Order: sequence, then structure tokens, then C-alpha cells
Amino acid sequence: MATTIPGETYLGETLVQSLSKDADVTIYVWPLRCLNTKMGGPTFGIDVDGVEIIRFDPHGPGGHWHARGYDKLGAGDSHIDFPDDVQESSKQVEWSLNKIREETPQLLEQAGYTTQAGSVDKTLLKSATEAIGEHLKKEGDLRPQAIALGALKE
Repeated sequence: MATTIPGETYLGETLVQSLSKDADVTIYVWPLRCLNTKMGGPTFGIDVDGVEIIRFDPHGPGGHWHARGYDKLGAGDSHIDFPDDVQESSKQVEWSLNKIREETPQLLEQAGYTTQAGSVDKTLLKSATEAIGEHLKKEGDLRPQAIALGALKE
């Protein structure tokens, strides 16, 4: 799973789900990640054997995602903006979960993880993305708590 960054604040319970029967491909979600820039939102990503390959940062304006190997390329070289019509955090979450459901094997292949792309189980993928959606609903709006802590600006 992705490592936390010093100075950032993470609120809510982390959820990790397997996407393959042998658990070499997993997906995680942090319900609220507050960046050092005082912006934030949910963050979720797909790991292969503990190496983060794909990451989604649906943080509203400024939200984006990463492909082709997040840990290998770094944040800047793997950065991709959300489509122009997907700028609200809730729409970015929905878009991201659909992207994961529809394209995870292809995204893993593009990053050079062909064997692991073939191990992604469609049933596990569907249940994991549903679990993330439900988990985010269960955790609720953590922004007021983050604002009170000074981790997010109002």
C-alpha cells in the first residue's frame, strides 16, 4: 500500500481489498487525504506486490490521477488531469471507480505488469470498487474535522 507523506493528514479508516486471487494486486482507499497545500479529498490506488502503480486523487479542483507506474515514475511524470467535465470530487470518485472497473488490466499492462494484469479477477474488481464506494459513504464527510484541525482550508 502507498506510504503516507510527512506533514499530510489522513482521516478515516483505510480500506484494502484484493483484486487477484493470490492477493498480489490490491486496491486501497484513504477516505480523506489532506495535502500540505491544505487541499485534499479521498485517495485510492492499485498496488502490485506493495508497489503503487495507479493512483486517483479526486480532490475536486486540482484533482487528478496517476498511471504508468506511480512509484516508478513519481507524481509528476505519472500525472494525468481528469476530463474537463469532471471537476467535482464526487464526480471524480465516480469517474475513477468506473475507470478502475473498466481498465485496470490495461492500465497495469501499460505500466509493464502484464502477468499481474492477467491475474486481476473481474468479480473481485467489481466487489472491491463497490466496497470503496460504500466505505466512502460510511466514513461520511470528514472535511469539517480536517478544517477544524487546520489540515484543510475552508
